[in-house]
Formats: sequence, C-alpha cells, structure tokens
Amino acid sequence: MCGMLDNRQFTIIAFFGIIGFAFVFRLFYLQVLDDSYSIESSSNSIKRVVEIPFRGQIYDRNDKLIVYNTPVYNLLVTPYKAKIQDTLTFCSLLNIQKTMFDSLMKSATSYSRVKPSLFLRQLSREDFARIQDVMVDYPGFEFSKSSLRTYTYPTMANTLGYVSEISKRQLEKQDSYNYQQGDYIGQSGLETFYEEQLRGRRGVKFVMQNVSGVIKGSWKDGELDTNAVAGQNLYTGIDLDLQAFADSLMRNKVGSVVAIEPKTGQILAMVAAPSYDPNLLASRHFSKNYQKLVNNPYKPLFNRPIMAGYRPGSTFKVLQALTALQAGVITPATGFTHAGVPMNCHCGGRANSVLHGIQYSCNPYFFQVFKRIIYNNDISDTYQASAVGLNKWNEQMTKFGIGQRLGVDLPSEYRGNLPDDSYYDKIYGKKRWKFSNIYSLSIGEGELLITPIKMANVAAIIANRGHFYTPHVVSGVGKKRTPLPEYLIRHETGIDARHFETIIPGMVGAVEAGTVMGLARIKNITIAGKTGTSQNKKGPDHSIFIAFAPVDNPKIAIAVFVENGRWGGTAAAPVANLIIERFIKGKTENKALENYVLNLKLMSPLSAPAPKKAPAKAPAKKEEITTPLADKKSGETTKEKQTTTSTGK
Repeated sequence: MCGMLDNRQFTIIAFFGIIGFAFVFRLFYLQVLDDSYSIESSSNSIKRVVEIPFRGQIYDRNDKLIVYNTPVYNLLVTPYKAKIQDTLTFCSLLNIQKTMFDSLMKSATSYSRVKPSLFLRQLSREDFARIQDVMVDYPGFEFSKSSLRTYTYPTMANTLGYVSEISKRQLEKQDSYNYQQGDYIGQSGLETFYEEQLRGRRGVKFVMQNVSGVIKGSWKDGELDTNAVAGQNLYTGIDLDLQAFADSLMRNKVGSVVAIEPKTGQILAMVAAPSYDPNLLASRHFSKNYQKLVNNPYKPLFNRPIMAGYRPGSTFKVLQALTALQAGVITPATGFTHAGVPMNCHCGGRANSVLHGIQYSCNPYFFQVFKRIIYNNDISDTYQASAVGLNKWNEQMTKFGIGQRLGVDLPSEYRGNLPDDSYYDKIYGKKRWKFSNIYSLSIGEGELLITPIKMANVAAIIANRGHFYTPHVVSGVGKKRTPLPEYLIRHETGIDARHFETIIPGMVGAVEAGTVMGLARIKNITIAGKTGTSQNKKGPDHSIFIAFAPVDNPKIAIAVFVENGRWGGTAAAPVANLIIERFIKGKTENKALENYVLNLKLMSPLSAPAPKKAPAKAPAKKEEITTPLADKKSGETTKEKQTTTSTGK
C-alpha cells in the first residue's frame, strides 16, 4: 500500500516538475533565443523595413530592352505621428497644393491612424535628395524605396500592359498574402498575364533608429534580414525594329497588325492602332492620363488584335476551300457556273477551278463550294440536311481556331462567333431555317466574327501546311528562357498537306496578278496572300489581308486589318507586304509603296468608332444581333437583300 502511495507521489511531483521546466524553458526562449520578442520589446529603436523587389524586365527577340525599372521613392505618413506646424511651407517643399495635401491626409487617416500608408508616390532621386534632410523636421513621415516601369520605345502599350496600385477588391480576393496596401500589380497585357513571374519576392530588413526616426544602421548585423528577390525577366519573340516599322505604317489609321513566326507561333509584331505611349501610365499622373485615354473616341486602350471582332470577308474563302477539298465534295479542278447564284461576281467568269476562285476572289464560286459542304453534294434544301452539314462545317472550322480562344498569353482574348444549328434555331426558330438563310457565311459574312490574331494564325496554318503553335508573345521566362509548356504543343487541323498545295498557288496569284494592287508587289519575294473586305454599316468597309512568305520556306505569317480601308488589296495588303519585305530583306526597297501607305490617312474624327465586343450567344430576335465595327447586312433573310450587300472581295 505504501509502495503505491510513493509511486503516486512521484508521478505527481514529476508531472508538476515537467510543467515547471516547460514554463522556464519558454521564458528563456522568448527572452534570450527568440529575436522577434526582442524586436517587439524594442519597437521604439528597431524598425522592420519591407523591401519591394524590382519587377522582371522585358526584352525583344534580339535581347533589346523593352521594359525596365527606374528607382524612385515613396513618401509614407503615419497620421497620429504627423506634426506639421506650417502646412503651406510643407506643401511648397513637395510641390503640391493645399487641397491635395488635405485629400491625401484624409485618405491616409481613413486607412489607419496608426499604420503608415502612401502619401506621395514616385519621387525621383533628385526630389528625394532635395527634401531628404528637411523631412527630419516632420515627424510621422518616412520614405520607402520603389521602382517605376520605364519603356525604351513608345510602342506596344496594349501588349505590354501597365501596372498600378492594387485595388481593395484585388487585395480581398488574393489567395495568398503576396500583396499589401499600396503595392503595385500588373493590370493588363503581359504585366498581368505573367504577374506571378514578374513580381519577385519581397524582403525584410531590421534597422536601428533614434527617437527622431533617423536610421542608424542594421540591427544585429542583418542576421534576421531576408533579401528581396527580383522578378524573372521575360524574353519575347517581338522584333523591335519590325514593330516600330509596323507602328509607322499604321499611323493615321485604325486597325491591327499581327505578324507570327509560323514555325514557333512566336509573335513578331503586334500593333493596335491607334495606341499610346506606355510611359503615360507609368507616372504619378496615372489617374489623369488614364481618364484621357478612356475618353479618347478611338479607344486606344482597346487591344484590337485580340479583342475586336470583325467579319473575315473573303479571307475566309481559303478555309472554305480547304474544308471542301478535305471533305471530298470538290476537286482542285472543280468549276462552277454563276447561274442562279444570288451574289455579285468579281472575276468576270474566270473562276473555273479552286486556284482561280481564290486568285480572283469569286463570290459565286464559293457560294457553290459552301453549298456542297453543307449538303455533302446532295441537292436537298431542307432544315435537316442544313443542320447536319452546318455542324460538320463548324467542327472543322473549330480546328482552325475559329469561334474559340486560341490561348494567346494576353488577357481578355475575344472568342469570336462561329454559328452552329442551335445558334440559328434561336434566331429563326427550330426547323425554320436552311441553306438559303445562311449562305452569306460562304464569303465570310453573316454571323461570323473573328479577331485579327486568329486570321494571322490562319496564315500560319497555311504556311505550315496544316498545323500551328498557339500564338504567343513571350518566348522564354527567366534565366533558362523556358517558354510556358502550352506554347510548345503542335495543333493539327486535320487537313491533308496536299490540299494546301492546291490553294497556295491561288494565293500567290492573288498577290501577283489578282486582287492585290500592282504597286504592292515585292520584288524577289514570293508572297501568298488573300484579300478581304469586311462589311460595315457605320462607314466604309474594312480592309483585310492575310499572307505568308517566302512560300517555299515561310518565315513570317501576317494579318492586317484597316478599318474603313474599303478594299483589302489597296489598304491592308500594302501594309502587310511592306512588313514582309522589311522582315525578310532587313530594309525597304519599295519606296513608292512606303510613301503610298504613309500618306494613306483613314482616321476621321467624325467617324471614330467605339468598338464593342459582340455577344457570344445569339439573341432571341435576328434584328437585335449586333457586331463590333460591322453591321449584319449579309445576314438578311431575303435573297434579294443578300444579293445587294454581299461584296466579299
């Protein structure tokens, strides 16, 4: 019995002994081993300073710097510590108005009276040096290092994007705690798509300061400091010289240029015209400059190459020909008469084969081609046959990237519109439509909507004889310059290579002796191209041209859209061919063509369109369908109206 009591006493004593030892050890750890406790207890002399890393820089394909960082300083304020005896003198020191001072202090106080927040951003080194010593007389104010995005060339604003202060909503939605109030974040373009790679990792330093807040050196020789890690650099496929040249050709015009390297899918140049100097949104005057751009009637913030929807017009005929050849409903030598076709003819009856149909852009020819695709050579003009054929056609067009997002490494890519049977069921009612209601699709009109980048990709598909790599701006990330894996995947269209050899001679013929103006021909370069005219209710039609060159070893594929340029062969084709010549030859030899394009002014303040994305789904009533920068003339239900509006050249 006594033995049992002794064991219990020993157990109780041991239990309390262990607890006592744990408390003593914890106290020793907090006071001696744990530096964070020491930091808290010394809050009046030890300061925790967060270091914001530099964002990654951006380079072109030849390692020319496009975007870099300029060191600047932000002025922070802790309201409850702030003591200013002469406000006017303080405002004069910072070159701000009294009203601005009041607004900034009110904003800082509403955020927190006890926490530092941004008062004035992006002070230059010169401004910092001028006021640094004087600011010691103003308690509650302190400086933090930051950086300013700086651009070597005033180009590619929409592609590069911009950074700005993170919003309250973005702070609340972040999954991890990478950002704090006042941090900058990519808001558009590459800056937002590659935000994770560009932002880097913040660092922390502990410094000693006196009662006046003056820094006296690092604490504990920096034992607890962590260095900021700069963001990864981006290496793009952009050719800056080619980009600048393309920009110059699109002055006084509204539209897009997208040039792609077919073998890789890398984007060589991307122009959204008109654009703006990206430095405008990289200064302390961001809000004022941004509002001016928003109010500009030409919408320079609208990234037309990936966001604007147009009817492809006659450029779409090359896809109709490939689809029909693959389906076996026509052969290279198939010819058609124009009898009974409700469309105007541009070729004078010369389209007696696929080659001539493309070369002369014959509307009646492709009316017949599309009809054979839909009915699979059956002449039954019924809803059932039309619905089945349309869906098969839709399936093939999807493989070309039409009607879907390609996946380019830029945000807000527009899907476009590629109709199927359900689309027309909503417009006309189920089983109440057939081929005679949809034939305007044959020449790239009607309810079709595409983006410029998709048509540039179509040119790349033809250049590659049937496959493509998703178009992308960035060719490599970080020191290893490794691209994102999705841009290394080869996409097949399901069209046999032999069919491309049927249509390419027709495209060459279009450039050398067809719908392209004679002045736009380039010596010693064989260019395969296709013109298009996109119908537009609000003004002159839009000019489109797609091409690639050289034909036997393609190095560049391109699409050019010139709004209100009328014919593809007189506005868009000259721009594209000059860009091709510059890329392949490294210089411009066709000076007459260059002068023609530079003097071609198609921007009118009275007709500045405000492009809007078209709805992805069909509305209930046909008359309510709207498309950006285009009307729906060729989608009219009556054959008579379609005849008068289908140009398609």
